[in-house]
Amino acid sequence: MNFLFAWRYFKAKKSANAINIIAWVSVTVIAIATACQILVLSVFNGFEDLVKTLYSSFYSDIKVSPVKGKTFILTSDQLNLINQQPGIQAVSTVVEENALLQNESLQTFVDLKGVDSNYTHVSGVSTKIINGQFSLGNADDPEIVVGTGVKDAIEINADSKSGPPSVLTVVLPKRGTGSINDPSQSLSEGNTKASGVFAIQQDFDSKYAITNINFLKQQMALGPDEYSALEIKLTNAANPQSVQQGLINLLGPAFLIQTRYQQNTSLYRSTELEKWFIFAVLTLILIIATFNIISSLTMLVLEKQKDIAVLQSMGANKQRIVNIFLSEGLLLGSIGAISGILLAIVICILQLKFKLIKLQGGSFLIDYYPVKLELNDFILVAATIGIITFGAAWFPARKAANAGILLN
Repeated sequence: MNFLFAWRYFKAKKSANAINIIAWVSVTVIAIATACQILVLSVFNGFEDLVKTLYSSFYSDIKVSPVKGKTFILTSDQLNLINQQPGIQAVSTVVEENALLQNESLQTFVDLKGVDSNYTHVSGVSTKIINGQFSLGNADDPEIVVGTGVKDAIEINADSKSGPPSVLTVVLPKRGTGSINDPSQSLSEGNTKASGVFAIQQDFDSKYAITNINFLKQQMALGPDEYSALEIKLTNAANPQSVQQGLINLLGPAFLIQTRYQQNTSLYRSTELEKWFIFAVLTLILIIATFNIISSLTMLVLEKQKDIAVLQSMGANKQRIVNIFLSEGLLLGSIGAISGILLAIVICILQLKFKLIKLQGGSFLIDYYPVKLELNDFILVAATIGIITFGAAWFPARKAANAGILLN
């Protein structure tokens, strides 16, 4: 009944044309603000998914590292126990160290990872090779895969079709060696052949190189059961937190066990903060826009004072009058919200299909704005608009409830 009155008031011709104009301006502004909120959240969802996909190509589902120091000892029996844990699909042993990579007179510092044969099962780096192949060789004949940034920095050739692959010199620290009189004894040099180049994301491409774990352990004088980290791939049905807790119980407090989210906490938090900051700004714009609703309803109350008095004489109490004009405000908000949501859906579908809006600069992996529609965003935006329009309609509705009494 309340919405029936509200709908009749909305459609009815007003004595002052300005009331109609302000009402439609309110609807239009709410529709545009709603569409903007949905679009911005969808673009952030698209970028978030893209970044997570890129990072998941490099970071494993779970990483085990030492709480103190750079390495830890795990025997083959302990590794077997880890492999037998529920939810674990594959485990790769890793040694990681800062290294100087030289190509003749050119040199650059890299984070050098030595990995075993299981690494291709826990990481997606092997699927991101753009030049050469993912081949790491062995301890006696090591090969190395580098990021595109490392390749460009020291002009590495990894494609045998364009000439002989570059032979690189790796300079690494040796553990437990060297002296004050001859610091050079604490360093080791080894040669490795470039076999491939990967492209994932600039943070990785300009920083990392990957080689055979046995070669790296040999150069660093590490023990046979000594590692820097374990990288673990989970089954599709596994719960990361459950597996993490199981590993904590198995390995004890000397090991730091992190899920993929915990390995990239700053990334995920910054993405979320940016998303909700923009949402807050757009919500503030929406709040300002709802002043049009207050103006429209206030003018409508002034025009309908006689109608309000008639309703009260027929037995309508103050709460019924309040509800009618609250319904009028919510009606304006609903029409605007639904229109904005439909507009945002159409734009997102067009963007997904035709890539209409392009990214500027051409330096990113894609040249268009990615979008991803999520139901939670629609619920959030609709709830936000409902709360704001309810608040905007409350004061004119209260005034309407007193209008008939004052008129009498």
